[in-house]
Amino acid sequence: MYWISKSIHQFNRARRQLLIFLAVLGPGIIVMVADNDAGGISTYAVTGSRYGFNFLWVFFLLIPMAFYVQEMTVRLGAVTKRGHAQAIFEGFGPLWGWFSIFDLALINWLTLVTEYIGMTEAMSIFGIPPVLTFLVVTLILIAIVMSGQYWTFEKITLLFCGFNLVYIPAALWAMKIPGAPGWGEVMKGFYHPVFPGGLTTDVIFVLMANIGTTITAWQVFFQQSAVVDKGMDIHDINFGKVDTFFGSFLTGLVAIFIIIATGAALHYHRPPIFVEDATQTAYAFAPLMPQGHGEWAERLFAIGLFDAGFLGALCISLSTTWALGEVFGWAHSLNKSVREAPWFYVAYLLLLLTAGAVVLIPGAPLITITMFVQVVAVTLLPPTLVFLILLLNDKPTMGEHVNTRWQNLANISITVFVIVVSTVFAISVIMPQWFSIGRGGG
Repeated sequence: MYWISKSIHQFNRARRQLLIFLAVLGPGIIVMVADNDAGGISTYAVTGSRYGFNFLWVFFLLIPMAFYVQEMTVRLGAVTKRGHAQAIFEGFGPLWGWFSIFDLALINWLTLVTEYIGMTEAMSIFGIPPVLTFLVVTLILIAIVMSGQYWTFEKITLLFCGFNLVYIPAALWAMKIPGAPGWGEVMKGFYHPVFPGGLTTDVIFVLMANIGTTITAWQVFFQQSAVVDKGMDIHDINFGKVDTFFGSFLTGLVAIFIIIATGAALHYHRPPIFVEDATQTAYAFAPLMPQGHGEWAERLFAIGLFDAGFLGALCISLSTTWALGEVFGWAHSLNKSVREAPWFYVAYLLLLLTAGAVVLIPGAPLITITMFVQVVAVTLLPPTLVFLILLLNDKPTMGEHVNTRWQNLANISITVFVIVVSTVFAISVIMPQWFSIGRGGG
């Protein structure tokens, strides 16, 4: 009887913990999957087409980097009940607060432009004009946030997160293309990368673009605000960390499969096919696929690209308006109606309209904007990381949830790494003679 009673108790305890975890689940997965946004998909497509599998090793660094950065936002939000913008203002004063907001608003607006680029280009594959895509998508994005419930937003967003997995079957099909390398070659990309031209400006640029699309300032602001808006507290921190780890792993896995897909189909094609964005990738895939799979592969890439842009637009615009609401003192919760938080929704609408309008400008350099934004994102990232680390070392505020020695070592190393890579890239542009210059790779 004792054994049966103990088993029932353990079952009930496990059931309670599972229910709590499912209730907490959301912000970590959403912020990380949304990080594979339209700009990210294009960046990974360019990476695979130019360098094959030779950049896969970088995800051994990027997945844990993303987790260590984002789990700090879970602790900070759960303990302080403050969004990141408000935490900076209260911790460092108005000067640094306004600096961080300007930094965030600039890069978020630029990134939002790339999300609309991805969505309009994806829908163009189905013959839908950019103007119609812009109008319909903007209306849907507004409708989602005006539901008046954080939980409604989260459920809808998690549903869209599932579409991010479409790149996995695309990669498996690509590996079946005649002439594609075997999985052994894929594995070499994780431990034996080869860059024939050496450390070129292109190699550094692509590395920075991959870092910039995996770890961004908007993610820090978004997840901390989401934790607060959802009502998580210190008892939910451990489950929030699991949620964040799962999201970090999932976003890295999808990115890896995108690079595998484009590398197998395009880089190892003879002659190699170099693309400049995800839309070109979708068109290039179709004629290479096994019979009957070409059209499906093209459509999968288009669906994945649209989904990535949609998720990115939803989360990036929200991270901005949450932050603005914290700074200006507006009501800034998805649990508030339009009447209760008018300026929150006005700012959200203006962000969408102005960013989407850029895509409709005839002759706008959309491809250049997409890659440029990823690089700008990583150059503006260090201040956000420094503020985050300092806040997590504030013992009076964080109490027992302050950063441990190991967490400080990991996060300071990440910050130094980002600064070094940014500096090296800047030097490579200013003094290219110091580097082996070359285009392309293999």
